[in-house]
Amino acid sequence: MTNVSAPTVAAIQMVSTHDSDANLREAGRLLTEAARAGARVAVLPENFAVLATSQMVTCGQQEASDAPVIRQFLADQARRLGIWIVGGSLPMGTRPDGSAIDGRVRATALVYDDQGKEVGRYDKIHLFDAMVEDAHGQYRESDTFEPGDAVVTIETPVGRLGMAICYDLRFPELFRALREKEADWVCLPSAFTWQTGDAHWHALIRARAIENQVWVVAAGQGGQNSERRRTYGHSLICDPWGKVVSEITEEGPGVVTAALDADHLANVRARMPVWEHRRL
Repeated sequence: MTNVSAPTVAAIQMVSTHDSDANLREAGRLLTEAARAGARVAVLPENFAVLATSQMVTCGQQEASDAPVIRQFLADQARRLGIWIVGGSLPMGTRPDGSAIDGRVRATALVYDDQGKEVGRYDKIHLFDAMVEDAHGQYRESDTFEPGDAVVTIETPVGRLGMAICYDLRFPELFRALREKEADWVCLPSAFTWQTGDAHWHALIRARAIENQVWVVAAGQGGQNSERRRTYGHSLICDPWGKVVSEITEEGPGVVTAALDADHLANVRARMPVWEHRRL
């Protein structure tokens, strides 16, 4: 049974478009809804503010400057609402060490505490270069993005957070590394295509949760984002036994919440100590 007094986390689903200002207004509305639902931490989806590939490099340079728009928005919202925010992903024109990226950006998830302070950064490691049988056809993130190279965990009010973004879900070694760094839960801001999501979304999330005995908080894009792009949605929270405890089953924006019960996590790990049983 879930401990109702456990701290609550929210996964936010959006249908972002090429209008960045409208995306930020919608993100602000949904973050407010998450805070009113009692969330201590809210996770936004991948590309929540900027969806158009053509805007990524220019936006990434802006965000790396002394006058960032999206980063300031996230800091202001966290401070206003008194919650922690995992800022989905946004383009960043510099690496964590401050060096500039020539001609590309990184897909970056930033974490803000409830005072609006930036306390963590993860750059997406695995880039989506694939053929999909949809109206878009070919996806080549590596043309626009430089891959990250660091495994990141952060202490939050709902436990130690391991960070991943979208396509990272297909690489179990990253989740193993996050558990090795003592992650209690993993965030997964995503923009899965409808076709790949329909085939693999639930299976992969449940597998990563079960294998590593962690909570997974998956916040997705979900709907018709543009003429050629439809995303799968089904934003959800999965427990360390692989049970989906809360999910948005319809397309469109929304907020889903769940309490991340530390006692439940400890019980799952104690009753089946797979981490101690590893041989390879």
